Amino acid sequence: MPLERPETFCGPQYMIFRDIFSYYGFWLAILSLGCLIAERVRPWRRKQGFPRPEFTQDLFWLGFNGYLSAPLFTWLFMHIGGIVGCIYCLFYEAFPASFRIISDYPLWAQTVLMLVIADFSEWLIHNALHRLGWLWKIHRVHHSIVIMDWIGNFRFHWAETLIYNNLKYLPLALLGAEWEAVLIVAIISTGIGHLNHANLNISWGPMRYLLNSPRMHIWHHEKKVRGRAGVNFGVVFSLWDWIFGTAYMPRTESQPAVIGFMGQERVSKSLFMRFFLPFLDLRTPATPR
Repeated sequence: MPLERPETFCGPQYMIFRDIFSYYGFWLAILSLGCLIAERVRPWRRKQGFPRPEFTQDLFWLGFNGYLSAPLFTWLFMHIGGIVGCIYCLFYEAFPASFRIISDYPLWAQTVLMLVIADFSEWLIHNALHRLGWLWKIHRVHHSIVIMDWIGNFRFHWAETLIYNNLKYLPLALLGAEWEAVLIVAIISTGIGHLNHANLNISWGPMRYLLNSPRMHIWHHEKKVRGRAGVNFGVVFSLWDWIFGTAYMPRTESQPAVIGFMGQERVSKSLFMRFFLPFLDLRTPATPR
C-alpha cells in the first residue's frame, strides 16, 4: 500500500534518514535479513538445507509482491478507491477522506486500532480464500509451499494483493489514521508473517492465545485439511482463531508430516503456471480438500 511521506523543514541529512525509515521496502529488507540470519543461527528443522528447492522462485514473489505490485497496480487501486469514494458520497454526502474518525487520537492509539481492525479483516478474508472455490484457485499458490521458511510469507498470487488491498485497506481509509500508524501496522504484520513461516521454534508461551507463531501457523499449511476448511487463519493475532474455534496448536513441538494442499501432485510447479494459475487451470477442486 503506497504511503505518503511527510513534509519537513529539517536538514538534508535528516531528510535522507527520514525518507529511508518511512519507506516500507527498507523495513521489508531488514525483517527479511533478520529472519534469514535467525534461521541459520538456530533452525527448528536442522535438516532443512539452504538454499532450498524453489528458493529462487520465492525471491521472485518477494520482489514482485513486496516491491513491484503496489506501483504496478496503483492505477487500479486509485480507480477502485474512486468508485468506493463516490458510493460513500452518495449515501453520506461526504468522501471517505473527510471522515478522519481517529485522526486526533495519539499515534499509539491509532496504531493499535488499525492493527486490530486490519488483522481481523485479514482473518475474515483469509477464511474466504479457503472456503470459496474461485478464491481458493488464487490462494493455493501460497499453499504450494512444501518446505517452510520466512520467504514463504511472500509466495502468494498477485491477485491476493488486489483482494487484500481493496477489502482490507479501503475500509481502513475511513478511520483517517496518520501515515506513521499505517506504516507501523504494515511493518508489524510483515514481521509476524515472516516469523510465522520461518524455520524457528517459537510459540510465545502463554502469549500463544494472543499472538500467532511458527509453531501454530505451520499447522495451517498441513496437507491434510483439519476442520471444514483448515485451521489457524490469523496473521498477527491468534486470538480470532481461539475465539471462533478454528485454532489448532499441539502443546508438543510436533509438526505436520506433510505440508501443501490436496491434489498438488497434479498441478504444475512452474512460475508461469503459478502466475497465471487461476485463469489457465480448470481442474482445481472447489475447496482445499
